[in-house]
This record gives sequence, C-alpha cells and structure tokens, in this order.
Amino acid sequence: MSTTTGTAESPAPPARAGAVTGGFAALLVLADGRFPAGGHAHSGGAEAAVKAGRITDGPTLEEFCRGRLHTTGLTAAALAAAAAAGLDPLALDDAADARTPAPALRATARRLGRQLMRAARATWPSDALESLAAARPRGAHQPVVLGLVARSAGLGPLDAAYASVYESVSGPATAAVRLLSLDPFDATAVLARLAPAMDAVAGRAAEAAARAAVEGPDALPASAAPLLDITAELHASWPVRLFAS
Repeated sequence: MSTTTGTAESPAPPARAGAVTGGFAALLVLADGRFPAGGHAHSGGAEAAVKAGRITDGPTLEEFCRGRLHTTGLTAAALAAAAAAGLDPLALDDAADARTPAPALRATARRLGRQLMRAARATWPSDALESLAAARPRGAHQPVVLGLVARSAGLGPLDAAYASVYESVSGPATAAVRLLSLDPFDATAVLARLAPAMDAVAGRAAEAAARAAVEGPDALPASAAPLLDITAELHASWPVRLFAS
C-alpha cells in the first residue's frame, strides 16, 4: 500500500466550490460520524489488518490510513466529486463497479449506499436521489450516493471529495480504538497528522471530476489497494467478527 508523503501532499487544494444552499454547516452534517448512514458498523479493512498484525498501534494505524487514503480513498473521492458535479450517477455507478474488483467490497459499497440513501432522502430530499433510488433499488455504490447527496445539500465537488476522504480514514481510526483499545487521543492525532494529505487528495479528486465532466468517467482515477481486496474477502468469510467489513 502506498505511504507517499512529502511534495505530493504540499499543494493547496483548489478554492472550495461554493455551496448553493448548504454551506459549511451542511458539509459538517454530512461528514459527521453520527449521521445515520451505517458507517459505524464498518472498519474500512482495519479489522482484518489488526488480526493480521499490520495495525498494532498509532504509527501503524497512520501507515494503514495513509495508504488507504492515497489508493481507494482517492478513487472514492473522485467518484463522489463527479456525482456532485452533475455527471450521470448511473454511469458513475458502473465506473465504481469496475473499480471495485472484490465481490465483498462491491456488496459493502452498495449496502452502505443504500443506507446513506435512506438517510439522505429524509434529510435533503431531491428528484435526483429519488431517481437513483428507483434505478438502483439494491443500492448504488456509496461514493456515488455521497456525491449526489452533497449536490442535493447544495454542496460542490470539492465538498463531496472532502467528506469522502475524511470518511476513508476516520472509519479505520475509529475502528482501531475499539479493536485495540487504542487511546482515542492517539487515533485523533493520526487524523490530525493526515490532514495535509486529505487536503491534497480531495483537491486531486475534484480536479479529476472536472476532467471527467469533459472526458467522461474513464478520466477518473482507478487507484487500487489489492491487499484490501484480498483481506476483505477473507474477512467476509469469518464466522465471528466485530465489524461488517
């Protein structure tokens, strides 16, 4: 898994794509871990990594989260940003499927998308959400739903990218607290140290979404983390586990 640091994280993200109605408060609501979208039941691969001995403390948690952020985190954030930018959500859902080779992770992404859709339709109802829910009754991929929810809340592509990248690292960090009895202060310090990387990845995702608006979904990144795919399949086979994924 990549653990890239340094100059790749230095550029400032592009100016925030202004919110139409939601503003920063809507972004905070959407990114809040207490938003009832089901994410609390998923570890983002952390549970399997803990069992394999790859996450044991704060530094190894940071390494795991940094690698996840620069791979699957970037891919998900770009899909979310593209949906927030108004690209066809069904085409984006197909693109998400192509970028998710592990059946267990595809099932998880659609389950989380369905749960997010339920919360969003009650919070920021829109015709776009209703149309996607009707077209994908078993759930669209979560990043695509997230981007469409952001758009329905009056947020822009960069806002959606920020919500996605934060989720990609906060989920494993929160799970590690429960799995390892890790000090919550240490887990929060990991997220704080990752803040420059989150800025950079969100900016890259929003830029990719802008290209995709002209070139189509194939312009979106397809960064992958094969070890996450492998361990997700193993985790799905466990008879006893604390998290759903």
